[in-house]
This record gives sequence, structure tokens and C-alpha cells, in this order.
Amino acid sequence: MFGILENNEIEALLYGQLIGRIGCCADDITYIVPISYAYDGACIYAHTYEGMKMQMMRKRPQVCFQVDDMNNMANWKSVIAWGEFEELENATDRTYALEKLIDRSIPFISSETTYLSPDWPFRSKNINEIDGIVFRIKLTKKTGRFEKSIAKSFFST
Repeated sequence: MFGILENNEIEALLYGQLIGRIGCCADDITYIVPISYAYDGACIYAHTYEGMKMQMMRKRPQVCFQVDDMNNMANWKSVIAWGEFEELENATDRTYALEKLIDRSIPFISSETTYLSPDWPFRSKNINEIDGIVFRIKLTKKTGRFEKSIAKSFFST
């Protein structure tokens, strides 16, 4: 069965995942890239370094964000949201975003890209010393779909 996610299901998926994908477009190039993120009910928060996605989002801040949860090919949920990128440079907004990122639950075995400081998995002694770029995407529209089926195997008899 295919269906449309209710708003509370969309919110649960956005809150519950660690990895999403940003879709951005500038200079006739479309770019989709995975990021680790935190969500607060209104915005997606992320930490990164200079690169193609930052250059593109600065040129054209309207972006798309996608997150999913796949149990298998017959049972999945997916959310697509649209919003506006904003680089966080003032101390208050940057600190808030970093706190959200620090407070999320991440697996002990993780990629270096999820570590915000060399102190990880412990809280950084001074959050303002975390280097890199912090940004948010203020979400303006969200939609979600799902499939729920009994998984079938080609190899069952």
C-alpha cells in the first residue's frame, strides 16, 4: 500500500533521522549531497566546511531537503521539504544550532563528518571554538510518502 504521510509522521521522520540530502541548484547545475543534521520543528541545522554546496546555496538559497527511512524496498517512508538556506554567523544563532547538533543522538561508530570537535563524543569545552560553517534551512513546505507491504523474496519457495 502506498500512502501520504500525516503531518505528525512527517515531523517524526525529520526528528528521527541523522542523515538527509540537500538539493541545490545554481549556474545551471543541480547538486544533491548528503548531510548529517538536527531538526527543531522549523529548521534543519548543519555544520560543514567550504565547498560546492556552500557556494551554490549562497548563490541561490532556495533548496530542497530529503530524508527517508527504509526498512526494505517494500517498507519505507520519505519526506521532501523546501526551504531557504541561511548561513549562521551571529553568535546566538550559531550557538543555538551547534547545541542542537551536539544534543542529537548519534551512533558511537560514526563518520568524522558527524563530529563537531576533537572532544567528541564528549561535549566541547567551548562551543564557540568549533570551526567550520554552521547553517540552517528554514522549511516552508513539507510532504511525505510511504509504502507498507509484505516484503516478497524472489528466492522463496
